[in-house]
Amino acid sequence: MTGRPGGRRRGGLRRGVPGAAVAAFLAFLGPLVACSSGDVGRGSPTTRPGRARPTTTAAVPTAPLTGLPDPAGVSAHRPVVAVKVDNHPAARPQSGLEQADVVWTEVVEGQLTRFLAMYQSTAPEVVGPVRSVRRTDPLIVWPLGGVFAFSGGARDALSALAAAPVVAVDEARAGSAMFRDRARPAPHNLYVRPDRLWDRGGEPVPPPALFTYRPEGPAGGAPAAEVGIGYPGSFRVTYRWDAASGAWRRFEGGREFLGRGGGQIAATNVVVMAVPYLGGVGRPGSEARLVGEGEAWVLGAGRAVPARWVRPRREEPARLLDAAGRPVPLRPGRTWVELPDPGHPVTVVPEGGAGAGR
Repeated sequence: MTGRPGGRRRGGLRRGVPGAAVAAFLAFLGPLVACSSGDVGRGSPTTRPGRARPTTTAAVPTAPLTGLPDPAGVSAHRPVVAVKVDNHPAARPQSGLEQADVVWTEVVEGQLTRFLAMYQSTAPEVVGPVRSVRRTDPLIVWPLGGVFAFSGGARDALSALAAAPVVAVDEARAGSAMFRDRARPAPHNLYVRPDRLWDRGGEPVPPPALFTYRPEGPAGGAPAAEVGIGYPGSFRVTYRWDAASGAWRRFEGGREFLGRGGGQIAATNVVVMAVPYLGGVGRPGSEARLVGEGEAWVLGAGRAVPARWVRPRREEPARLLDAAGRPVPLRPGRTWVELPDPGHPVTVVPEGGAGAGR
């Protein structure tokens, strides 16, 4: 209805239409049409009658340590809380492992194993029993920061933890976040309430992702019925694929590995990273060499995929790569990471076949 500012009018009013009629027509349209020459010249985004406004759908946020949808967005406002959990036979069944985003299994003195359970997207009411820090733990949590809950430790392990970018919380500093269950024998009776630790100031918020994800999980490899990890004696671990639940069920020492609630512990993903232990695996003060690279297995939706783990710096999470150097993705869900020494055999049992060791 108007020409360009400062230019010649094009497609203007018909000749012979009275100016008063034009003014009345414009007044009638009112706010429905913008008639200033400046608006037309700039192509203003005026909404026309009968045309629906464009709509956008916000992407659903995902939890960084599981890759699962987080519609409430709670994981965007929390640090990770890592809890050192006992795995001595007297400490079983443990509380809260089935709700961890990620659980790490490491070898400690005497070739026993212990867990480091990470909570960020969700948290159970209670986790434990809580035990002491080891030299391997600071290297596990270094890329994630946050809060680290433990019961104490040897001087060298405490020094290593003090250098890590975490808020360290032991029994003496936990206040109501930790308590002793008098129905169980010490030292296997210290428990933590993770939801009372999120406000301790751990950073970054949220933590970075440890893995990459895609709905189908990793490609390649071969269908597998179970995978065995040769930790010594009764600590030997087996994961068996359960297609009905879409998870790897955990067995330890040939028995179902149960939570305190009675259900068997299972994971959407299992990552097995072969890591040498500096100072000798199973010796006091040993430390898993988690910076460098080594062989790995990634267990996805009923498949065992060979891979390599690569971690050039302690500040970065390890990357899982295939033979071509491409990332190996996990399925969104909870993950268990096993850290056997290269001397601990890993056996893959294919569907309907005998085991294939690596």
